[in-house]
Amino acid sequence: MDKIIITTGDPNGIGAEITIKALNELDLPAQDFLLISNKKVLDFYGKLDKEYEILEIPFDNEVQPGIVSEACGEFCFQSLIKACEIKGRAIVTAPVAKKALHLAGHNFNGQTEILQKYLAHDNQLAEMLFVAGNFRVLLLTRHCALKEICLTKELVIEKVSNLEKFFVQKLGISRPKFALCGFNPHAGEDGILGKEEIEILQPAVDIMRANGINITNPLPADTLFIKYSDYDCIIANYHDQGLIPIKTVAGSKTVNMTIGLDVIRTSPGHGTAFDIAGKNIADEAGMVEAIKAVYYRL
Repeated sequence: MDKIIITTGDPNGIGAEITIKALNELDLPAQDFLLISNKKVLDFYGKLDKEYEILEIPFDNEVQPGIVSEACGEFCFQSLIKACEIKGRAIVTAPVAKKALHLAGHNFNGQTEILQKYLAHDNQLAEMLFVAGNFRVLLLTRHCALKEICLTKELVIEKVSNLEKFFVQKLGISRPKFALCGFNPHAGEDGILGKEEIEILQPAVDIMRANGINITNPLPADTLFIKYSDYDCIIANYHDQGLIPIKTVAGSKTVNMTIGLDVIRTSPGHGTAFDIAGKNIADEAGMVEAIKAVYYRL
C-alpha cells in the first residue's frame, strides 16, 4: 500500500482532535491517507473536511475525555498492530498513554517499542530521532530510568551507524556531520567527573571514524546544543539530555521519528494531554509537522 497510515491514538486524549485539525489544515489529497480509528471517536472530536478511507477498530465504550482506561489501551494497541500489518508508505501515530497500554496488558514503554517488536527483522533496531526543521536529535537510550541507563561501546556504534544509513539512504546526505554529547557534566573533565567518555564514548568514536563516520569527540552537552545548526544531528545519551533542548527551541512542532525499520513512523513530540482533551483547544502543530515530515520528505 502506498498510502500514509494515521492512527488516532487514545480515544480519551487529544489524538483524534489534532488528527482532524491537522488534515483539515493541510488539505492534502484524501486518497493518499488511510485512517486507522473509529467513526464514533472521530465524530466525537470534530469533522473531517474530506472523505478519507477509515479502517475501523472496535471501541464499544463511551468516549470519556481525560480518563485513562484499559479499553483505550487495547484500542491503541490494536490500532498500531493493524498499522504494522498494513505498513503503508509511512505511519503517523497520534499519542497514546503508557498507563492505558499497561492496563490492557501490553507492557511496552511506548509505541516505538511496539513498532520494533512487530516490524523489525534481521536484527533491525528502532531508533528515536527527534526533528524540528534542521535541528535533529538521536537518543542512544529511550524510556528508562536514569539509574538504569547502560551504555556500551557496541550500542553506541550500532545506533550511530544506523543513523548514518538513514541520512544517506532516506535524506540523501552523503556524509552527515554528527555531534556526540558527553555523558557526564563537562564531558567528564578527563575522568574527574565520570569515566564513560574515556571508557565507552571515545573508543566508540575512534572506531566509527575509522569506518568513515563524521562524528565529534564527546562534547559538553550544556553548550553543544547552542551550535545545533553546525551539525546534521546531535546524539544524546539519554531522554532528557536530548529532548529538553529541542523541545525548548521547537515546542509543539517537534516531531518524533522512528527510523531503522522498513517503514518510517512519525508522531507529535507530545503526549495525550488528558487535561485538555475534549475541550477543542489542542494545538495541532505537532501533528501537522508529523504528517508533513513523511508526506513531503519521503
